[in-house]
Amino acid sequence: MTTVTVKASRTYDVTIGRGLLAQVGKEAARLLKGRSAAVVTDSNVAPLYLDRVKDALEGEGFRVCTFVFPAGEASKNGATYLNLLEFLAREQITRTDGLVALGGGVVGDLTGFAADTFLRGIGFLQLPTTLLAAVDASVGGKTAIDLQGGKNLAGAFYQPLGVLCDLDTLDTLPPETFADGCAEVIKYGMIGGPDLLAKLEQGTFRQDPEEIVARCIAMKRDLVEQDEFDTGARQLLNLGHTIGHGIEACSGYTLSHGKAVAIGMALVTGGAAAFGLCPAEVLPRLKRLLQRYDLPVETAYSSAELYEKTLSDKKRTGDTIQLVVPTAWGRSVLHRVPVRQLEDWITKGAAQ
Repeated sequence: MTTVTVKASRTYDVTIGRGLLAQVGKEAARLLKGRSAAVVTDSNVAPLYLDRVKDALEGEGFRVCTFVFPAGEASKNGATYLNLLEFLAREQITRTDGLVALGGGVVGDLTGFAADTFLRGIGFLQLPTTLLAAVDASVGGKTAIDLQGGKNLAGAFYQPLGVLCDLDTLDTLPPETFADGCAEVIKYGMIGGPDLLAKLEQGTFRQDPEEIVARCIAMKRDLVEQDEFDTGARQLLNLGHTIGHGIEACSGYTLSHGKAVAIGMALVTGGAAAFGLCPAEVLPRLKRLLQRYDLPVETAYSSAELYEKTLSDKKRTGDTIQLVVPTAWGRSVLHRVPVRQLEDWITKGAAQ
């Protein structure tokens, strides 16, 4: 078992290991003053783990209520968010009680945003059940819902009370969902972890994920502690995301986040090579690594379509937009470009 401590506006532990879902009752009893807990999860995760989490909480004397919504990005919207708030009000959840986010990134984002805004803020725990949520979405305090205009456009920074990454949950992931998380792991390697990339190229990740999950979380911890509110160094975590969010939007969110980020990383790296910012050999090596983990590296959407969708990206400031650009294998930098140049960047990236 490994523990990574995050010292942000709230200090909390991220615990990585096996059998941790059974410990959520003890962790909640330690962190919450109240004895009511609302478990928020989706229709995929509920049949697998909800009873285990309820039993653990009730074993520590908690009154447990559950909110289950249809799985998928399409549910991360204003309607589900308001339904969750109304549910919490009906269940008479108080400020000393807490929420438990049991699921992937969608569950964590939605639950965190509700926790921040219900009664002007109540505590919540993250129980990520996907690789993507374990290494990225559950840590750092970003919470959000999607608007029709784009992804994660309504949200807040709100840190959890604690995170339990039970690696047993990774064993039940469908291969395509596991691959989504691998895209985020590769992202960490490309930001600043050539040693992490070397482990991924060896292909032994699934056999012993604890070290790699902990490494990614420690990298994110370091960036969050430098820049909790995402105005500087933390933006490195957006590698592949600006174009990736455009791809997700073009697909009507039928393409998963991890796959869209994988394509986004390939396109931005291709653009960096075309503009002379990155050695040419980095792109084919990156594509081989992405494909090794069953991730796509290209899209049928045109540069014009992707450009239109990126115009609402949160990283846009006036007539410029912040890209995260690989400059070497295992090294990336922040690079601001004129918005009008982005379509050309995508076109050149796709042509590499």
